[in-house]
Amino acid sequence: MPDCCCCITMRNYFLCRHFLNLFIKSPCFSLLHILLIIEIQLSFSSPDRLILSLKTQEIPSGSVPRSPNKLPFHHNVSLTVSLTVGTPPQNVSMVLDTGSELSWLHCNNTQYSYPITFDPNRSSSYKPVPCSSPTCTNLTRDFTIPASCDNNSLCHATLSYADASSSEGNLASENFFIGSSETSGLVFGCMDSIFSSNSVEDAKNTGLMGMNRGSLSFVSQMGFPKFSYCISGADFSGLLLLGDANLPWLKQLNYTPLIQISTPLPYFDRVAYTVQLEGIKVSDKLLPIPKSVFAPDHTGAGQTMVDSGTQFTFLLGPAYTALRLEFLNQTTSILKILEDQNFVFQGAMDLCYRVPLSQPTLPQLPTVSLVFRGAEMSVSGERLLYRVPGEVRGSDSVYCFTFGNSDLLGVEAYVIGHHHQQNVWMEFDLEKSRIGLAHVRCDLAGQRFGVGL
Repeated sequence: MPDCCCCITMRNYFLCRHFLNLFIKSPCFSLLHILLIIEIQLSFSSPDRLILSLKTQEIPSGSVPRSPNKLPFHHNVSLTVSLTVGTPPQNVSMVLDTGSELSWLHCNNTQYSYPITFDPNRSSSYKPVPCSSPTCTNLTRDFTIPASCDNNSLCHATLSYADASSSEGNLASENFFIGSSETSGLVFGCMDSIFSSNSVEDAKNTGLMGMNRGSLSFVSQMGFPKFSYCISGADFSGLLLLGDANLPWLKQLNYTPLIQISTPLPYFDRVAYTVQLEGIKVSDKLLPIPKSVFAPDHTGAGQTMVDSGTQFTFLLGPAYTALRLEFLNQTTSILKILEDQNFVFQGAMDLCYRVPLSQPTLPQLPTVSLVFRGAEMSVSGERLLYRVPGEVRGSDSVYCFTFGNSDLLGVEAYVIGHHHQQNVWMEFDLEKSRIGLAHVRCDLAGQRFGVGL
């Protein structure tokens, strides 16, 4: 196995159980969604490195595949990877999710008619996992619902959705092929019973590829010690690199340690990419927020998760209120606020502005910096305001601040979304339990690899 790494785990159910009811009532269902496509056109710059290009495509709302244990704002962006599974190989398409552990596929005997499924009966390398095996008894401990034993003594998994939908099936091992690379015996869920509130959306994809730190995540099973991604701020293209970057042209990374706890807590996702947020700056002014506001409490509530599947960034109430006030104060003279208390974008963003339709560009905005232990992420320019599609007030378009209030969604966590990770090289170092950051031009990074962006 190459000296490299890929990873997955499952989203804490307690963090997402409140979301969906709020989400289906929010304005985001009227938006166009962005689909990031990872095409397996790939080059190996060394035996332990796999590079994939990222591309985007806009698709109408309602057609983005939904997956278990996902926060509602995950639905704005899906990373999908195309690969082959089984012997002989079958083509599948999987959502790449850093917030989930168990990878799974729709199997051909599901109760709904899915256009793209995996047929285990056609594969000679498909092997169900017995419920007595160590994989079933020891490696499923982070599952929200414990694995069980079915009537055939096979390991049975149930994934629970926030809206009471669910996906059930048996764990199995199979051969997975990414480009010319083969991984044998990778454990996944072959889901043959799916209860969904929207089977049309779920039918758009074959399954899900978990990429968190859990034992059964795809990246953990593949054995890569690191993976990185870089998303362009111009057109959302970019690249995903599995393995050690170690590139001479890459800027020096600033690292922040991943927070780990040994004791299970009800509101703490132990396999998420959790870091310590220590402060927030607006135009180099450090906001007067006590560090205790950023620390998880005795229940685990208040962790800070870096999540490529989340579009925007969400802060707990006290931190959000302080940031909102300072950003508003520094933009009063250059932007006209939207005075409509009933308008809250995506159920969590209540600071919005009116910008004349005739105005081609936004004025120069104050930079917002998220200060982590050992690293800093700066957000500037157009990444700070998001134009709400279809929202027009008189002769003005509506732009909203791209930081939201977690409290309005009933979420007990800080979540750093991909919108604020644009043009940042993000390295997930699983071996040393840390995340590395460097501000780069991601479009140029892709060109250096010869990846078509």
